[in-house]
Amino acid sequence: MPATAEKIVFSAVIGEEKQMSTDHQLTELIERYLSGELSEEERLRFETMRRENAAIDSRVVEHQQFTNLLKQYGERVELEKRLNAIHQEIDVHGLAEELTNHPSWVVRMWRHHHSKISVAASVAVFAMMSTLYFTGYFAEKSTPNYTELRREVARVKQTTEDVKRTTNALMHDIKGGRKMITPSKFSGTGFALTASGYIVTNYHVVKDADSLYVQNAAGDAYHTKLIYTEPAYDIAILKIDDSTFTGLSAIPYSFKKSKSDVGEDVYTLGYPRDDFYYGKGYLSSATGNNGDTTAYQVSLPVYPGNSGGPLLDGKGNVIGIISGKQTQTESAAFAVKSSYLFKAVQSVTADSTANTISLKSKNALSNLSRQQQIKKLENYVFMVKVYN
Repeated sequence: MPATAEKIVFSAVIGEEKQMSTDHQLTELIERYLSGELSEEERLRFETMRRENAAIDSRVVEHQQFTNLLKQYGERVELEKRLNAIHQEIDVHGLAEELTNHPSWVVRMWRHHHSKISVAASVAVFAMMSTLYFTGYFAEKSTPNYTELRREVARVKQTTEDVKRTTNALMHDIKGGRKMITPSKFSGTGFALTASGYIVTNYHVVKDADSLYVQNAAGDAYHTKLIYTEPAYDIAILKIDDSTFTGLSAIPYSFKKSKSDVGEDVYTLGYPRDDFYYGKGYLSSATGNNGDTTAYQVSLPVYPGNSGGPLLDGKGNVIGIISGKQTQTESAAFAVKSSYLFKAVQSVTADSTANTISLKSKNALSNLSRQQQIKKLENYVFMVKVYN
């Protein structure tokens, strides 16, 4: 607005309202006020006018509400575009079936993944969930039977001699050029996706972490950063960003996209304690806890700390990620299917050109004995140390 026109408006406001030249000038003045374009003196005079003239104050409030609605509409349109793109990857009919048959899965999906459902699907899902909720169907029926396998590291009170020994060991390692990592609060397992230091584990292992380290079977520890999480599938991807890390040899195992068969021999490697652990069993169901279609059930001994470990078939193909177990049944464990790992990797690559992950399709373990396979795998399975 030209300075002369602005003076006309202000003089009109200070005088009688009927002297206001036009509604257009008032609207323009309100816009400049709300956008912070008025000088300090002009702003004070305008706010005095608002206090003294209820009609003008009402116009300001109405204009602000209108512009907020426009902004919200624009954001909604942009969000709808992104959600509709994702909608193409979502099986809405399958989602409805999950709502009916597997309520525990829907609870997790809605809490952690509702932003990736299209607008149309969201309305349908929300309506159905509301009905089920108010009829008492969502009573978290699966929670008492399922436990995640993140390990809480025991805190032992140290004596003066313990502190002295720890200090001496630390000084020795510093002089020798090695790092000594203090005990973490939580721990789990992770395994390499690439030779360059990308590692996968469970989301619940690293949730709320302030800092992360991974440690290999030889005791070498590396600082690691969290680059991606997918709570709905309980997947997290880490990247070693430590200057002492020089990379790994070629990944010896492959990642299986197709489904595995019930009855297949399977095994896992991990860190339910400070040393390397091997457990073997068989795939007992094509679905997980309460019929969760994102997971397998396996008859396999697992313990707190096994979360994030690889589940492999007899040929050394990764078919899943160990995530939890039944609390009331011995050797009944669950693993996120490897097909959902592929989805996570695709999301990482799509979100950032700096993080490009390509999962290996060739297997160097298939012709080896189980003992030979384990020796090959030791360098690629890590203890994940969580500090918070």
